[in-house]
Order: sequence, then C-alpha cells, then structure tokens
Amino acid sequence: MSDEVIRATDANCMNTYRRFRIAAARGEGAWLWDAGGKKYLDFTSGIAVSVLGHCHPALVGAIKEQAGELIHTSNLFYTKPQARLAELLTRHSFADRVFFCNSGAEACEGAIKLSRKRAGEAGRSTTVVCAEGAFHGRTLGALGATSGEAYRRGFGPLPEGFVFVPYGDAAAAERAIREHGACAFMVEPIQGENGVVIPPKGYLSAMREVCSREGALLVLDEIQTGMGRTGKFLAHEHCGITPDIAAIAKGLGGGVPCGAVLATGEAGSYFTPGSHGSTFGGGPLACACAAAVIEEISGSSLAENAAVRGRRLLEGLGAVAGAREARGVGLMAGVEFSSDTAAKAAVDLCAEKGLLTILTAGNVMRLLPPLTVSGEQVNLAVSIIREAAGEVADW
Repeated sequence: MSDEVIRATDANCMNTYRRFRIAAARGEGAWLWDAGGKKYLDFTSGIAVSVLGHCHPALVGAIKEQAGELIHTSNLFYTKPQARLAELLTRHSFADRVFFCNSGAEACEGAIKLSRKRAGEAGRSTTVVCAEGAFHGRTLGALGATSGEAYRRGFGPLPEGFVFVPYGDAAAAERAIREHGACAFMVEPIQGENGVVIPPKGYLSAMREVCSREGALLVLDEIQTGMGRTGKFLAHEHCGITPDIAAIAKGLGGGVPCGAVLATGEAGSYFTPGSHGSTFGGGPLACACAAAVIEEISGSSLAENAAVRGRRLLEGLGAVAGAREARGVGLMAGVEFSSDTAAKAAVDLCAEKGLLTILTAGNVMRLLPPLTVSGEQVNLAVSIIREAAGEVADW
C-alpha cells in the first residue's frame, strides 16, 4: 500500500518536496502509522502544526460539529465561530484586533501590508528591516522579507523595500531603521527554519525600545513559536514585551489551515474595508477548530507541559554523541551536528528506528513534538536520537 501511494504521488504531483519514503495513514496523539502498519513517534507535528497531537478528541469533535452546521460563507457575513475565535485571541494575547487568513505566509503578507499601509498614510518610508536567516514564507512578499538565497533563487524580481541585518544584533537593526526611516522591524523570536537559532538575551526587549523610539512597528513572526510551543502562548511573552503586530498560523488550527494577523488597536486601524481580505480566511470550520485548540491549550495547561517536557528534552539531547550543540525553548529544539552528512544520516536513522524528526539548515535535526507529549515519549525520543547519533558520530 505504501509503495502504491508513493508511486502515485511521485507520478502526479510537482516535485517540490524532499519527502520521507513513508505514506502516513493514521495518527493518534504523538504516534503516526504508515500505510504498512509501522508505528512512529512523531516529533515533527506536521512542522509545528499538530500541537494537540494527531486526532485529538477536542479537535475531532469541533470538526464534526461545525461541519454539520456551516462550513463556508465568506466574510460577507458574520459567524459565531469567527467571533468566538477573535475574542479568544484578543483575550490570550496582546492584540486588540485580528485579521484572519489561511497560512503563515499569508499572515506575514498581511503584517507587511498593514505596516506599509500605516507608513504610506503617514507619508513615511515603507522599508521593512528584517533579519538575516529569516524565513517568513514562500509568497513573493514573504520571500522579499526572507533572506535565504535557496528560497529566493529563480523567483525574481522580488518586491523591493526590504533591508537585512544580522539576527540578534540590536545595534545594527537600530542603525538600519534610522538610516532608512523604516516603517517596521520584522523578526522571529526564535529562527526555526534557520536551525532553531535563539537570539541573545535582551534582544527583543532592545528592539521594542528601538522601534518605539524610531516610530517603527515591531512585527513578530510567531508562526512557529506561537500556540504554547515555547512554554508561553506566544514566545515574546518570555521577554515581557508587547509587539505592534504578530503573525500566527501553524498550530493555530491544530492541523486545519488557519492563520491570523494580530495587532494593537492603533496598528490594526489601518486595515479598512476593501484594503485587505481573504475568501477563505476566518471560515467557520477553521475558526471552530482554532477555538477548540486554544481552549484545550489553556484549559489543560499544555504550555506549561511544553516547558517541563522541553527542559527534559534538552537535558537528554545535551549528551548526544557528535553533536556540536543542543538548543531550544520549550518543545522547539534543535541538535546541531558537525556536518550536513551526519545530520541527514541521523535523521534518516531515527526514522528507521521509529522516530520522526526534521532536517533543517543543513546540519540541524529539528524537534517539534506535540504539546501533549508525555515524559515517557520524550525519554524514548532521546534514547533513539542518542543511538542514531552514536552510529554517525565520526561522519
């Protein structure tokens, strides 16, 4: 069965993904089974999406209930699920206003557009300062804010008006913001695609002060770091700051596509009727699912679980043979290997041994287990990683 699925996919889909040769068939919690019945401990969570794990009863129930009532209307009408989700997001975050979309790239696009709309109405520069190593999505606007040549190659000309500075260097960012009269500074609290890169302590706090002083918006890409993954609902809460805008997605819908732009009242006021929109964004089904996810995260203390399990995970990964470093916050962790070859081999070996992880930035094994992961599952994952790393330690 797996071979049939793989052959049909390879024959008919565009070749845009480097996939595991695994045909996923069903999941439950942190476990995933392939079409042949092999069981895997899934520490990918659909790339930080399945925060409640696979087929969580709260999410399945929300899907079933909402699908039987109303699936789609567009934003020509008000709906109870959208109103409920908007209230939950403003209650659990800094935001006064929310714009709904379908993905992380769309959320970043919305954040960029909102920043530039505000700047344009004030007659100031629409330049956005971004960080080197950033990944904000694959649409043209989000690519403009993404620095990696591998993502940008072949898609030019990209939108102009983006300036890059070293990640974690608040002084360089301040100079760029002042020099260009930038309307915004856009940054990830932790760089996920770049290898789980954590900035120096005080970086986001310093950038909050810089942006306030220079009249620029602080825009945070919380797509991968949000929804409890780092031990807080949104990662910037660790720093005690408030951004002007934040983009969220991935775990928001728990597996159903859902994204949002969160904004303060002042920043959010610049989106007016006709200035931005989405046919599917904020649909009843997605909003019902996202509301169920948020209520489960808050009601079951899953962010706290992420913090506790994350500490255990990092402790275990600290003794991985051949690794340069293990780093992370909460249940967002990375193991940096000595070479791209060793990292890829370790990821492949883990999969053979029943643990699914992600290769990123060439030589980093990225771990994004669901927030519901147990201590026993963390211990099993650490054991498999250590075993696999030991086999490639000299590569």
